[in-house]
Amino acid sequence: MSDSAAALAAAVARAFAVDGPLARAEPGFMPRPQQDELAARVAQAVEQREALVAEAGTGVGKTFAYLVPLLLSGRRALVSTATKSLQDQLFLRDLPRLREALGVPVRMALLKGRASYLCRWRLQQAETEAHLPDRFAVRALHRVQVWAQATKSGDLAEIEGLDERSPVIPLVTSTRDNCLGTECPEHRACHVNQARREAMAADLVVVNHHLFFADLALRDSGVAELLPTVDAAVFDEAHQLAEAGIQFLGTTLATGQALELGRDLLAAGLQHARGLQPWAELQAGIEQAARQLRLAAAGEMREPRGMLKRRWEECAEGLSAPLQDLVAAARAAAEALAGVAEAAPDFPKLEQRAATLAALAAQFGVAADAGRVRWIDLSPQQARLVESPLDIRDMLTEQREKAPKAWIFTSATLGDDEALSWFSGACGLEDAAKLRVGSPFDYARQACVWVPSRMPLPNADGHAEAVGALAGRCAGALGGRTFVLTTTLRVLPRVAQALRDQAEAQGLAVLVQGSEPRRALLQRYGDGRGSVLVGSASFWEGIDMPGDALQCVLIDKLPFPPPGDPLVEARVRQLREQGRNPFDEYFVAEAAVTLKQGAGRLIRSETDRGLLVLCDPRLAQMRYGRRLLAALPPMRRLADEAAALDWLAELAAAH
Repeated sequence: MSDSAAALAAAVARAFAVDGPLARAEPGFMPRPQQDELAARVAQAVEQREALVAEAGTGVGKTFAYLVPLLLSGRRALVSTATKSLQDQLFLRDLPRLREALGVPVRMALLKGRASYLCRWRLQQAETEAHLPDRFAVRALHRVQVWAQATKSGDLAEIEGLDERSPVIPLVTSTRDNCLGTECPEHRACHVNQARREAMAADLVVVNHHLFFADLALRDSGVAELLPTVDAAVFDEAHQLAEAGIQFLGTTLATGQALELGRDLLAAGLQHARGLQPWAELQAGIEQAARQLRLAAAGEMREPRGMLKRRWEECAEGLSAPLQDLVAAARAAAEALAGVAEAAPDFPKLEQRAATLAALAAQFGVAADAGRVRWIDLSPQQARLVESPLDIRDMLTEQREKAPKAWIFTSATLGDDEALSWFSGACGLEDAAKLRVGSPFDYARQACVWVPSRMPLPNADGHAEAVGALAGRCAGALGGRTFVLTTTLRVLPRVAQALRDQAEAQGLAVLVQGSEPRRALLQRYGDGRGSVLVGSASFWEGIDMPGDALQCVLIDKLPFPPPGDPLVEARVRQLREQGRNPFDEYFVAEAAVTLKQGAGRLIRSETDRGLLVLCDPRLAQMRYGRRLLAALPPMRRLADEAAALDWLAELAAAH
């Protein structure tokens, strides 16, 4: 070990010591051997510029375990996490506390995508030209106007209660397409440029996975320039990395994108070059082609409810003509815009957008390259044609080869074997060092798991209703404080209705995903007394409820990937072509990781206690059930409903 490596290892050990700076600064801090081990290994990876894949069980304190070595190393670092809210938590809460406790003069910066920042120029335009749909949007715009006068960062997350889905947000933010760049009258005061400048000057920059991949693909937010300059890149919540990468490394053509181009083209043409080109005719051509493309993509499902994913093969033949029409309409628009390019700064940007749209439509008009998969995302608003790689191996390998640095990937769930192959295989990290540290919680004492043997099989009639009825009995014994997690949105209403039938007689409130925004539902759930929450995918992770607000989690069935999903089908074909077993290596591995995430909602501290109910009898009947149960923390196994209700009664009595 070099002198610098030894010095960093010693400094990290001191920081986490029982009488160290963290113990003095953090009330309730207690040394954990698992956290010490992870922090020491991260310090080694940073010092030796290694790749490290580290799974750390719930309660290890992995955030401090990677941040402390980074801050003490003096090296320049990039930290990426899964969501913007987790970014804010790191930047606004964790990092300032650690910087003060450790006494290190580290410059920090927060970098988000441009859609997170106010565009002063577009706000000015919205104030005079926007057609707002209702009084709520009018109020939201007024709040943005007032806040804009005082904000320094321009980060819309500063506006308390502003709904991310508000129609005002696209009006007051820029996109890569409509940003005027150096031609913008507000260029010098631009919040996006300010955030990038601060990131390039900082010692530690916090980004999110979506921004990381979107920028590597589009070079639009500053990450591509930042990455070569850092000594360490850390990816927290790394289990979400591959899906985020696939989403942004793919190519997308959205009918909404075409309609927006048509609207912008017509508005700019009439404002700056009225009479010089047939603007209404050009807009109508784009709009007609886009609407025909959506109809062809929808086929017989003219009015889908929610988001549907369709196989490319189901409708590829019908897409050919509207794609050709869209190519022609977009090229005609590009030519017209080129003819008035000098009239206003909007026109060169619009010409570029039209040319890009024509190229995308032409690309989807021919066969996809080998190793890529296509599908259609269909919603009530639009159709999105998507072409994607099957994994992020090539991209991540290319980035790792560019410049020597530490690459650190950590999460509570990265696989169910010592090689962490579920994650490492998808990311090309088989050569990385691996570390697994278990949870410090005493699961055998704190938690029980029960697999109801008399439950109908998930594909049998009455399964959803049986899950809801059982949830009602469990929540009744506990007085609420229960989550029911479903693997699909489709069964969620049936589970919720069966639960209501049981719960209302016991005075329990049933809160259902989709009835309100997630944050509002969690606020209504509160301390859990008298409440049961029924949710799907977005409630399986990222929910932290320590204490006794949540003491029972029911999962309706094993979370296998949906076999009809085009991406799933493509991965299965790929594994078969490689002579591998798709069920064991993909379906069971995916289910193990997702199951661990859902189960992780239950025990969040050393004093939590609870019951996990897995309403899928296949866990007890099928060979793979043993593997999935072994992937869970070592909870005490209960034999029947009587034992489960007794345990819940014990928890209720202690409340």
